[in-house]
Amino acid sequence: MSLFYATFITGLCLIFSGATLIFSQTRAKEFLTAFPRSKAATYYTMAIAMAWFSFRIYNLDTSDFGDYKQILLVLFLAITVSSFYFVPDFLSVRALAGIILLISDVLLDAAFMREPSQRLFLVSFVYVMILLSFIIGASPYLMRDALKWLYKETLRIKILAYTLIAYGSLLTWAALSY
Repeated sequence: MSLFYATFITGLCLIFSGATLIFSQTRAKEFLTAFPRSKAATYYTMAIAMAWFSFRIYNLDTSDFGDYKQILLVLFLAITVSSFYFVPDFLSVRALAGIILLISDVLLDAAFMREPSQRLFLVSFVYVMILLSFIIGASPYLMRDALKWLYKETLRIKILAYTLIAYGSLLTWAALSY
């Protein structure tokens, strides 16, 4: 993926997320507050994370544990399936953290060794998302608590929504200026 598309698509996703929080407040609240313990969200996010990570393992070079990729693939799939039985709580949040890390890899690859200094807007956002994914992956109940805190007052969610729109607009502008 090119730096332009990585930055542009990320900007549009942020604008869309912020607009959704503003214009579909009740549906967004229902979805977000139900997400951490939702079985349907768990199945979707785990399937996406499992398929994407399995694809990454399957395409490993020999220098990156390539000789052991079949063993790694079986081990990872066993861990994924067993997590439904041994750690079912907040599994959608943990899978979301994995998806964020996989997306971050793609975005950082697009920005790696590129000249434009505007790429730092994308890279900074990606590193913040990596940090947040580590936090919610290790302690997924914090996402539930953060959502409860956000929705306690409507001003908080509006500030988040407008911040997402503003930063998404900044990323879109940065992409168009490459």
